[in-house]
Amino acid sequence: MKKSMVLKNFVVFEGIDGSGTSTQIGLLKNRPDSDRFFFTTEPTDSETGKFLRKMLKGDVELDPKTSAFLFAADRNEHLYGKGGTNCGVVERCGSGKIVVSDRYLFSSLTYQSVTCGDELPRRLNESFPLPEILFFFDIDPEISLKRVLGRGETEIYEKLDFQKATAERYRAVIDEYEKMNTEMKIVRLDATLPIEEVSKIIAGQLERIQII
Repeated sequence: MKKSMVLKNFVVFEGIDGSGTSTQIGLLKNRPDSDRFFFTTEPTDSETGKFLRKMLKGDVELDPKTSAFLFAADRNEHLYGKGGTNCGVVERCGSGKIVVSDRYLFSSLTYQSVTCGDELPRRLNESFPLPEILFFFDIDPEISLKRVLGRGETEIYEKLDFQKATAERYRAVIDEYEKMNTEMKIVRLDATLPIEEVSKIIAGQLERIQII
């Protein structure tokens, strides 16, 4: 896997569906200094991202390799484009905003590798910058899926067998990046901890690297 540059002021939350990333981003949005942040997610709200969301809901059926290409294209738009209100991450980071993204390339290296193998997702994502800090929400798939089912609406990947494979792959991807010794800081979170405790860990880590 290619060692990529680190993008300052860029923070990424990753984890399988139901791990709590969206909940923690919601808490950051309620901080008194939330105007210092820019919150975003993948897929984006660009036209590519909207199409991918249809795919995730099962409205459009795609070959797994096609999905991998589209997720990479949407990520490029996320970083450099102006086609959606949550795009242009690189420019926003450069202007001093703390950009917090719910999902990034690690999702592709996990989800797409489960469906179409490792090689294509790696090749498509190797040139993208790494975040300054990556929070990995680690959780047992059976626990996370109960949370997802409690929402009453599921996507195509939200099945127990797939989530088990995804959780295993996520851990392998994080392990690999830890061994690469990049300048990206990786924080593994026990996503079964109380919401407030996870929030305190995240705030402490952001303060430690002087992001907040």
